[in-house]
Amino acid sequence: MNARTVFGLLRLSAAAICLVALIHRLSWGLASNTIASQNFFAYLTNQSNIAFVVLLIIGGVIALRRPDDPRWLTVALAMVLSWTITAGLVFALLVWQAGERGIRIDVPWSDQVLHFWLPACTIAAWALAPGHRTVPWPVVPATLAYPILWGVVTLWRGPLIGWYPYYFLDPRQVSGPAEFLMFSGIALAVFALVAAALVLISRLPVRERWRVPGGAGQTEAAAQT
Repeated sequence: MNARTVFGLLRLSAAAICLVALIHRLSWGLASNTIASQNFFAYLTNQSNIAFVVLLIIGGVIALRRPDDPRWLTVALAMVLSWTITAGLVFALLVWQAGERGIRIDVPWSDQVLHFWLPACTIAAWALAPGHRTVPWPVVPATLAYPILWGVVTLWRGPLIGWYPYYFLDPRQVSGPAEFLMFSGIALAVFALVAAALVLISRLPVRERWRVPGGAGQTEAAAQT
């Protein structure tokens, strides 16, 4: 069994873990009355993790069948990982701020998996996984399209239902437009920085040691030297 096959199986295992965590988070939220079912899918974290599950399944099957990922898959993974990693960082910040304000936030194991453990593991996998392609730099601004669209829809939907997934989007919980713009700008900057880091990692020479012999990754590396 070669490294690429092992990585394909790891991708499929991660997809299963992520899916189980999403289901548990939904059932836990409904049982504890901390979220309405129609709002569960409004969270950027949950939307991006659903996309992550789909890509992991596709990527796992591809890894078992061919030595390199197609470029579209590597680009898609870079974008989705940017969203999931940033969501984890923002969630950690929100939990910390809630503690500073004396507000209790329960963090079930599924939240820990979705926000902390899976993002951490995917960063390691991104750096070391065999068969990845290099990611072009235009992916960085392209990564911002989804968070911006999600934010526009959230701001439109929020007043209609009286609920926002994150406090800094709620006009009732911020001091004014300046604070809203500040937090939104910081969030977009983090998305861009995470995406840039993933693009940079995809171009590091250390990844060449994990290339599958004869795969497209080695052809790319030879063309760049």
